[in-house]
Amino acid sequence: MKTNVILLVDDEEDLVVFVKIRLERAGYKVLVAYDGLQALEKVQEVPDLILLDIMMPEMDGFEALRQLKNKHETRYIPVIMLTAKGAAGDIFKSQELGATDYIIKPFEIPQLLELIKKYLPVDKDRGVAKD
Repeated sequence: MKTNVILLVDDEEDLVVFVKIRLERAGYKVLVAYDGLQALEKVQEVPDLILLDIMMPEMDGFEALRQLKNKHETRYIPVIMLTAKGAAGDIFKSQELGATDYIIKPFEIPQLLELIKKYLPVDKDRGVAKD
C-alpha cells in the first residue's frame, strides 16, 4: 500500500526537524520546503497533504496557497495552515484562499496528527497512514 506523503512548509528549521521526525514515526513520508517558492517546486512530487506556514521569506503562505489552489494539479490537495498567526482575519483569508484547515502554533503533536488523520486515509490495523 502507498505511504501518504506530506509536504511540510515552514522557515523555522528546528520546528521542521521536530515535526518531520514525529510525522515519519507516525508512518508518513515527509517532504520539506522552507518558503513558498520551494513549496511550489516540491509540490510537483504531488503530496497527499500540505502543512503550510504563513510568515516565510521569499513567498508567504498566503501567496503559495493562492498559487496551489489555482493549479489543476494541486487544487485538490488538502492544505492545513500551520502558523502563529491566530487572528480571525488571517484564518478567514486562509479559508477564502482555499485552506482546508488551520492550526495555531504552539500546538501539540497529537493535535496535529488528529487533524492530519481527518484528511488522509488511515490504516485501521496500525492506526497510521497507509503504507
